Amino acid sequence: MFKAFHVSCGALMAAAVLVGTGAEAKVTRYLTGNAADVSPTLYGPALNLGGGGPDVDPAIQWMIDQARGCTTCTTKVDVVIVRASGADGYNLPVYAMNGVDSVETLVVSSYNDANTVELETTVRNAEVVFFAGGDQCNYISYYSGTRLQRAVDAVWARGGTVGGTSAGAMVQGEHIYNACNGSVYSDEALANPYNRYMTFSKDFLLWSMMDEVIVDTHFEQRDRMGRLMAFVARRIRDGYDTTVMGLGINEGTSVVVDRNGLATVMGAGPAYFVQGTHMPEKCESGVPLSYTDYRIWRVNAGGQFNLWTWPTSGYYLRSVNNGVLSASPY
Repeated sequence: MFKAFHVSCGALMAAAVLVGTGAEAKVTRYLTGNAADVSPTLYGPALNLGGGGPDVDPAIQWMIDQARGCTTCTTKVDVVIVRASGADGYNLPVYAMNGVDSVETLVVSSYNDANTVELETTVRNAEVVFFAGGDQCNYISYYSGTRLQRAVDAVWARGGTVGGTSAGAMVQGEHIYNACNGSVYSDEALANPYNRYMTFSKDFLLWSMMDEVIVDTHFEQRDRMGRLMAFVARRIRDGYDTTVMGLGINEGTSVVVDRNGLATVMGAGPAYFVQGTHMPEKCESGVPLSYTDYRIWRVNAGGQFNLWTWPTSGYYLRSVNNGVLSASPY
C-alpha cells in the first residue's frame, strides 16, 4: 500500500498524518501496521453491508478472508477505512484480525481531497476497503466522480472486497437515499413521498449484485420500513427501474454478499428484503402513498438470499393505503 511517509518495515504506527498545504482541507491518515505494499492474489469481489450500531466483527473478518481466499492461510492484505469525519477507531480492532498486514484510515472531507493521485494510489493498492458510518450525503458529495471512487472500483475489479456500515452501507446500492436535505421519518415518507427530505442519488458504486437495490440501515430500531417502502415506490414511479429491491438491515447486523450474489445475514439479524414489482397506485407530491402488495422477505441470522436471482417464494405481502400500512411490516 502506498504510504505518504516512510516507516520501517513491520513498524506499528497510529499517529495522525495530515496531507495538504496552505489553506486547503487536509486528508488525515492513521496508519497501523506495515507501511510496505502487499500484492496477494485476490478471490473476490465481495461485499459487506453493516446495519449500524455495534459492528459485526465476523463480517469484517469475512471480507478479509474473501479477499485472500482462505480462513487459516498466512496470506495478508492491506485494509483501508474511508470516512468523511472521525478518527482511527477501526485501526486496532481490524489490525488484530487474521490476515491483516496494515490498516490505514483516511479521513477525506472534500471533493478536492478525494481527487489526488496520492489518495488514489493508497486506495487502489488496498485489498479491502470499508466505508465507516457518518453522513451518506458527504460520501456522495465528496467522492462521486473522483480518483478515490475510481480507486475503489479498481479494488473491486481485481477481486478485492468493499463494505461499509450505516451511511457507508447505504451508498453501496444502485439507488441511494442521500439525505442531503436531512433524514426523513417513515410517517413523513408515507404521508408525502415527494417531501423535501426524499432526495436520491444513483450509480455511485456499481456492484452488479446491487443492481436495482436501495439500502437502509438502523432498520427496526428506527422504524424505517415505511420510508424504505416509499423509497422503492419513488424509484419505480420516477422511471428508474420497473422493479426495485429495498434492503433494510438492523443494527448489530451485516449482510455479506459473495461474488456469486449470495447474501448471508450475520450478527443479530434480521435483514429485510422489500420488493416492489409494479407502478404505485398513488405516488404524487403532497399526497399519501398507496402501493399494493410489497413482497417482504424477513431473513434471520444465518439465512440467505440471492441478490442475482431474486427468489419468487418465501415472502409475505404488505400494502400501503393512503399512507397507512395494512399490518405490521415486521
